[in-house]
Amino acid sequence: MHPQRRLALVIAWTGAAIFAASLAWFVYCYLWRFGQPAPAGPVAGPIVANVLLFSVFALHHSVLARSGAKQVVHGIVPPELERSIYTWVSSILFLAVCAWWQPVPGVIYELTGPWRILGGAVQLAGLALTIRASAALDVLDLAGVRAVARPAGTNSPERSTPPLKTRGLYAFVRHPLYFAWTLFVFGAPTMTGTRASFAIVSTAYLMLAIPWEERELVAAFGQQYEDYRRRVTTRMIPWVY
Repeated sequence: MHPQRRLALVIAWTGAAIFAASLAWFVYCYLWRFGQPAPAGPVAGPIVANVLLFSVFALHHSVLARSGAKQVVHGIVPPELERSIYTWVSSILFLAVCAWWQPVPGVIYELTGPWRILGGAVQLAGLALTIRASAALDVLDLAGVRAVARPAGTNSPERSTPPLKTRGLYAFVRHPLYFAWTLFVFGAPTMTGTRASFAIVSTAYLMLAIPWEERELVAAFGQQYEDYRRRVTTRMIPWVY
């Protein structure tokens, strides 16, 4: 195997591992670290700091995913590594967001009895829906491994457009992964100020990002996606958005 190809595979698989680690780190932080009530103190300062912190991640996540930014990246690294570099940067930033998230004093609510069990069930449903929705996608392609692992000499090393998903969960909501996210973050039986700030800020970002993402999907799939939008009117949260 050519040394450059071997290096590209190492970069891609390491990026995929960091992506998985960032998701595991988030689950740990949200379930345990963010669930600890913060000592009494100022509220506005930590919230502003958290909004700014997440904005850095969101800016990268949205800008680098756009076609124009991808062309810039192609001028720096081989096209087959474009998605992997995106995964690397995004995962490292998400690790930092969870690590540096500022504790926010207060407890918004704490469920008890059967309601607490229901809250935990909602969070488990969010995790289950995440796994189910991810199964409909090529995770290794999303992580940038497929583009690098293609046999040498492939005519188009760039990431191909996967087929449009319109069945299963995608027939219920256009962005089922985002729906699963809201179930997980808002289903917490104990909603501390720290959890609430993360849930609200992250969900607000997803809601703002959807129109941008769907412009890219319309550009990729054309009338097929327009028909899908008319058929499935819920973007992210049934009866809300």
